[in-house]
Amino acid sequence: MKRFRKKYRKPRRPWDKALLEEERKIMIEFGLRRKKELWRAKEELRKYRRMARELNARRDKEKEKVLIQKLYRLGLLPSPSATLDDVLSLTVKDLLNRRLQTIVYKKGLANTIKQARQFIVHGHVRINGRRIVYPSYLVSRDEEDKITCDIKPNMPKAVAQEQPAQQPKAEVSVEVKEGG
Repeated sequence: MKRFRKKYRKPRRPWDKALLEEERKIMIEFGLRRKKELWRAKEELRKYRRMARELNARRDKEKEKVLIQKLYRLGLLPSPSATLDDVLSLTVKDLLNRRLQTIVYKKGLANTIKQARQFIVHGHVRINGRRIVYPSYLVSRDEEDKITCDIKPNMPKAVAQEQPAQQPKAEVSVEVKEGG
């Protein structure tokens, strides 16, 4: 039986105020539900940066080219002729921008980042006709143009005009008798 290992590492100082504020901003910006999602992205980035440092020390051009090609296909690097310095300058935001949830929102298939997550989890988003239900799915450059959504995020104007606007509730006054 295969033993699964954690794919993330918790911060060394979990109650560091600056770190908490930074993580909170990133979570709101990318619509993450749990810190674990952010920690997993940081660990993935750490892995690529570690590989780049090792390849830089070994001067292995062949493996360096393989790593750069892989990161280019994922959409993390701007061109296939990037260098290891470009790999080392990647940030966690670059990785989070390649998540399916973020791309669905940025393509305009959803009104908000949270609605994008909901469409994905409910199975309305497809890549190449395949239903993907994981908001953390990393979308490659090839797949980016093949993302479709079964549901349109905006309500048609004709339907919106037919529905009457909600009337504010009337205030109810209650008299209290004193004495007993």
